[in-house]
Amino acid sequence: MGVRVVTGSINQARRRRFLQCLLYASGATIAGGWWPAAVLASSQTRVQALRTSMDGEVTRLVFDLSGPVDHALFTLSDPDRVVIDLRQARLTGELRLRDEAKGPLEGLRHATRNDEDLRVVLDLSRPANPRSFLLRPTDDSGHRLVIDLQQEGAGTPDASPAVGEERPRSREVIVAIDAGHGGKDPGAIGPGGTYEKDVVLAIAKRLEKLVEKEPGMKPVMIRTGDYFLPLRERIRRARQNHADVFISIHADAAPDSRAQGSSVYMLSERGATSEAARWLAQRENEADSRLGAVPISDKDDVLASVLLDLSQTATLEASNTLADSLIGEMHRVGKVRRARVERAGFAVLRSPDVPSVLVEAAFISNPQEERKLKTAAFQQSMAEALLGGLRDYFSSHAPPGTILAENRRGRHVIQSGETLSAIASRYQVSLTQLRRHNNLNSDVIRVGQVLEIPRGG
Repeated sequence: MGVRVVTGSINQARRRRFLQCLLYASGATIAGGWWPAAVLASSQTRVQALRTSMDGEVTRLVFDLSGPVDHALFTLSDPDRVVIDLRQARLTGELRLRDEAKGPLEGLRHATRNDEDLRVVLDLSRPANPRSFLLRPTDDSGHRLVIDLQQEGAGTPDASPAVGEERPRSREVIVAIDAGHGGKDPGAIGPGGTYEKDVVLAIAKRLEKLVEKEPGMKPVMIRTGDYFLPLRERIRRARQNHADVFISIHADAAPDSRAQGSSVYMLSERGATSEAARWLAQRENEADSRLGAVPISDKDDVLASVLLDLSQTATLEASNTLADSLIGEMHRVGKVRRARVERAGFAVLRSPDVPSVLVEAAFISNPQEERKLKTAAFQQSMAEALLGGLRDYFSSHAPPGTILAENRRGRHVIQSGETLSAIASRYQVSLTQLRRHNNLNSDVIRVGQVLEIPRGG
């Protein structure tokens, strides 16, 4: 049987217990100390209910609590299980798994441990990587403990080539697409009742389909449905998937309903460059505090790597270049509010090693632009403009070792489904030239094979 500890707050519990012993020895009293069972129960955190949902390869469990709780999380193998120990907690509700949101979950068991803790065991059908975080109360929800189970190997490209295929020498660039807001956070609401979270998700999904079809690119959707994600979780998902760029899509809002146009923001180290940018950044960042997420400024173990250095020159320069490329293409869709990159302190852009931008597609607070945001035509045009900006950016900033970097050097890495004639057409060379330049005796090509592209057509 294997044991793997994932996370927990055992040291904090031990410190609390040590202080309780000291106070008890001195005759002092403290809630949660050595009290009769009835008094002890009243001081315990109550676990009131369990909710489950699925997001792609991730199964989420949300425990509704009466207050904050210390917890430890670890995994066991043979058979696979996840064990959750909740300190000074007791069950007062019912823990039930929804059949449609089980994922790798086969069952759930629970029992009292040490007379004052609650242990929950998740039985798994296959291994999963768990992580946890606590959410503070909101207007309609109390304290919550969130457990995410990601299937092992999910989100990782299959490195094994098919029979008869050559192992690819280069990888695709990863584009992280983040639809802002979601779930209990609707974002801005237009005068006609349109939710920002809905229209930006529609644009994000259209961009995802375009990126999927683009040779050398691969999309990663940060949010795929109508649910809330803390800002730090958006950053974590992008970095976990080794994103080469991060695009967060939003719909602007302003007190003046006449404001219109799109804009692109990047992170500012010294604050916003205008009052409008400062107001907008504050509005977006407050979503986490309103909805109970842990603040971005908390320097815990999950955020430590993210908050190490926000001033990395190379990343900010790349973000600026990406933003410029996007603005250049967005002019084709409609009015661009400013022809230059705006800078603001958006928390969602604070990844130290992933070029990150925030796109405001239009002003949802403007009745005309609100109607436009809801149309399939505008959503598709905006997605195509963003793809055009990505093409322009990667034409000169493709990371080494990627297919696009090879293509930039006059070489083409063959991908599944491509034909020699289509490659010749793409690079505007004749099929005969392409064959001769690469010493090909036929039109048979293999995935992963690298072709030299003749210059001069």
